[in-house]
Amino acid sequence: MMSGVADSSSDQGGTSKRAAAALEAAETVVYLGIAALLVAASFVLLGVAAKELVDVINDFDTDPVVEALDTLLLLFIFVELLAAVRITIAKRELVAEPFLLVGIIASIKEIVVLSVKAAESIGEGQTFEDQLWEIAVLGVVILLLGVTAWLLRIKEREPQEGQTNSA
Repeated sequence: MMSGVADSSSDQGGTSKRAAAALEAAETVVYLGIAALLVAASFVLLGVAAKELVDVINDFDTDPVVEALDTLLLLFIFVELLAAVRITIAKRELVAEPFLLVGIIASIKEIVVLSVKAAESIGEGQTFEDQLWEIAVLGVVILLLGVTAWLLRIKEREPQEGQTNSA
């Protein structure tokens, strides 16, 4: 009678281990799909950035330069997301720092675009003022994300909780 109970629980343990392994394999396949799409999109963005830089040579104006910079910053975002996926696959944990960097880069990207727009709308009253406020808010966001990344790095250097230092 007791052996039947033990066999049943060990069978359930085997089933849940197989289910966990199947889900882990499916998760890896999904992450690899995401990585493949990020790589493909990155190559497309690289081509677009190259085309925009050629436009800079043909048209000496700030617009093509801003477009090229905007595309390159977007490419940096894709590469950071790809790094986050790589770390997630390798370590089997979600790491916050790459996402903080993506937030910082995205905010910088918006500041660059808004700066050009603000320069074009000087003297337009409320529009110009709104753009300056957006730039200020994005600057604070960058500062907060940077401080958060810094605090995470400090936390990573600290000994794990529960570990004792043996001298």
